[in-house]
Amino acid sequence: MRAMVQTDSSKGFGGIELTEIEDAAAPKAGEIRVQLKASSLNFHDLSVANGRIPTESGRIVMSDGAGVVDAVGEGVSEFVVGDHVVSGFFPYWQAGGPNIGDFSQTPGDGMDGYARDSVTVPASWFTTAPRGWSHTEAATITTAGLTAWRALVVEGQLKAGDSVLLLGTGGVSIYALQIAKAMGAKVAITSSSDEKLQKAKALGADFTVNYRTQPEWGKAVAQWTQGKGVDHVVEVGGPGTLAQSIRACRVGGSIVLIGVLTGIGGDVPTATLMRKQITLTGVIVGSRQEQMDFVSGLEVMAFKPVIDKCFGLEQLVTAFEYETAAQHFGKIVVEY
Repeated sequence: MRAMVQTDSSKGFGGIELTEIEDAAAPKAGEIRVQLKASSLNFHDLSVANGRIPTESGRIVMSDGAGVVDAVGEGVSEFVVGDHVVSGFFPYWQAGGPNIGDFSQTPGDGMDGYARDSVTVPASWFTTAPRGWSHTEAATITTAGLTAWRALVVEGQLKAGDSVLLLGTGGVSIYALQIAKAMGAKVAITSSSDEKLQKAKALGADFTVNYRTQPEWGKAVAQWTQGKGVDHVVEVGGPGTLAQSIRACRVGGSIVLIGVLTGIGGDVPTATLMRKQITLTGVIVGSRQEQMDFVSGLEVMAFKPVIDKCFGLEQLVTAFEYETAAQHFGKIVVEY
């Protein structure tokens, strides 16, 4: 069967090759075999693909995988042949609080991922996909979707009437926009593109701000709330944006840091953070139980993910180049 393999991290995209590997084995007790149909691109996958996060030579890339169960091992009662399923980002984090602080147990990084035609793994590594979702749609859940859900619902305890600030229009931010609006929240969102901000408005964004033309966008967002500040911020930038996010957040509000697109270190206005008594929480995706809760939520929230563009498995490098150009709105997906 086919697999996309990072043969040499030092070569970046040049090290990714379409390779023939052995077919997935018949499942043993407690395992399932999944015919994979789609995977979605995330910043973490991009970092492995371009060599920013080095990995072992021969690593099968991609952390997200959606498909259909085609064989079930002895003792598996949660799935049957024909079930539509989606992978988990941390296969060994089943429930409870965080128990891992790195990517050593993440498919596509510390272990082989899902850019392949089929896989045999423990049944607990997958959950069901939302009813009525295509494999392409379900492939967006594992990383971007669950991160947005955990940031707003698990950590932020989002409720109807709350106000939310989202940064940019990538996969996590657009998922968070859809979740927040489905749950009755008001949403402000930033971008450097007026065209993308118009698309965000069409999805229900209540306030938009172009951070290139309005560098003090944190102040603009605070003014939108009559000076109070927003209840929640989903922070994807890190050190380059955190000061503005703190400016935009209300006293006693919540900032959830889910990305470091502007770097891994920098100055933080700690006095303002303390004075405003803001809760700053760092998260990396979530547990299997949180994914199951998210899937249940998706089945009643009645929206589908925004997919910008789809590529074939053999076009994975082209898909990563498209992601690098940062022109996309929502998710990029590869279909098998």
